Amino acid sequence: MLLEHMRIAQSDILEFIRNSRHQSPKWPEGYWPKQEVPPNASAWDNSIKEFHTDLKAVEDLVTDPKTDLFARIPWGEGQTILREALLVADHNAYHLAQIVDVRRLLGAWEG
Repeated sequence: MLLEHMRIAQSDILEFIRNSRHQSPKWPEGYWPKQEVPPNASAWDNSIKEFHTDLKAVEDLVTDPKTDLFARIPWGEGQTILREALLVADHNAYHLAQIVDVRRLLGAWEG
């Protein structure tokens, strides 16, 4: 659930940056998967792939010399690309720590 939540939120932020017509999911239920576990291994693998693809897109946007990190996103309410990229980083870091905690509690973490 945590990974899929991270994927959904990251995708929402990326699409907000890129697309003036993007509609965010309904809060909070739209940001969490409906099922506690992926229906199959393929769904899990796809979630990981999409998470990495979207994260790379955020990274590419931030590192592109043509990107004005401080410019306001025209369809936003004062947000900048830098603010949204930091939101992605902060949100992902928070939930990554939760994943580490869960794995430690389950004995599925070496270290």
